[in-house]
Amino acid sequence: MKFLYVLIALLVCVSANADNAGIAWQQLSAAQQTLLAKQKNHWAELSPDRQQALARGAQRWNEMDQAQRNAATERFKTWRNLPPEQRALVRRRYQQFHALSPEEQARIRMNFKRFHQMDPQHRHELMQRWRQMSPEQRQRVRDRMRNRSR
Repeated sequence: MKFLYVLIALLVCVSANADNAGIAWQQLSAAQQTLLAKQKNHWAELSPDRQQALARGAQRWNEMDQAQRNAATERFKTWRNLPPEQRALVRRRYQQFHALSPEEQARIRMNFKRFHQMDPQHRHELMQRWRQMSPEQRQRVRDRMRNRSR
């Protein structure tokens, strides 16, 4: 159950900002209460933001089918095995992404999707070329891509 609690906490990290109103334990659905049972005794001590986040995470978990839950569990295992520096980098990039305009976010999502739809050989070649570029060359490519998609 501890693993499930940590997984729910991770899921809510990508949720939208919580409003400042707390949630009474009794306001949680029975399914949410079951998932968050270990939190019951100190629920009132949690910050309203934390309560909101946990409630959303439990709701998201309950809405997943088994395949989605399995995928989320695997993502969590991958996350848990990352070194702290790598986790910090992921968090920073997540914050940077969400600070972008909706248009920039859509552009990045489109490019990500396009990249993953390429055949594996072409994708590998692009990754190799990228790794061999200097930081200045990479920045020029980013600038070109940004200007091209406008």
